[in-house]
Amino acid sequence: MIRHRRPRRATLGLLALLIAACGSSTPATADGSRKGEITVFAAASLADAFRDIGEAFTQANPGVTVRFTFDASSALVAQIVQGAPADLFASADTATMDRLTAAGLAGTTPVPFATNRLQIITGPGNPARISGLADLARPGLKVVLCDAAVPCGRYAEQSLGRAGVALSPVSLEQNVKGVVTKVTAGEADAGIVYSTDVKAAGAKAAGVEIPVDQNVVATYPIASTSTSELAEVDVAFIAFLTSAAGQDVLARYGFGRP
Repeated sequence: MIRHRRPRRATLGLLALLIAACGSSTPATADGSRKGEITVFAAASLADAFRDIGEAFTQANPGVTVRFTFDASSALVAQIVQGAPADLFASADTATMDRLTAAGLAGTTPVPFATNRLQIITGPGNPARISGLADLARPGLKVVLCDAAVPCGRYAEQSLGRAGVALSPVSLEQNVKGVVTKVTAGEADAGIVYSTDVKAAGAKAAGVEIPVDQNVVATYPIASTSTSELAEVDVAFIAFLTSAAGQDVLARYGFGRP
């Protein structure tokens, strides 16, 4: 069932000032930490890092519960526009975040909090002996990509274009985790994902670096939604994410600083 919540829009700085001056619409616990339940819609590539960040955030704010929904950024913003209840949205690209803003649903100014780069993912040991993007066009090689409608697919198209490589993937996945699954399950020889996804796959996959001149830097922004009623908790989560503690967690998973 869709929750209907009061619309709101303000910059992150303005919200912080209002909270400090007027107090919160959501009560704090006895030790001054925040209280309430927030739902965070976040890009699939953030899943592992955000689970750890959510745990650390709730430890610092015992009165807060954080729930996550992970999927392709484009799918998540479409759900928010259609009325899905989300308090925060973390996108794998700025273009998708712009859709939230254009729909009048960004409650705070989007804040960049991480960067990522692309990498070729293969099976363990790189059995197809792939050395770069040009090898992905080899006849008979099964390559899987994200659909161009989602950020990882658009980034892959840009990277292949820079390398002058044209190929026909055997499938187009709806989020980056789908590409990882196809390769680690042996259903594809290779794919293009974020470097953090190769790191997360561990021994189930191998990674092939893409040169800087052919690669793409993915910038991840986060914003609260204008329908959220938990302004103070939203601001506190964003502040934690961009703090040294939050950045350290992201770095452990291979994300770069914004």
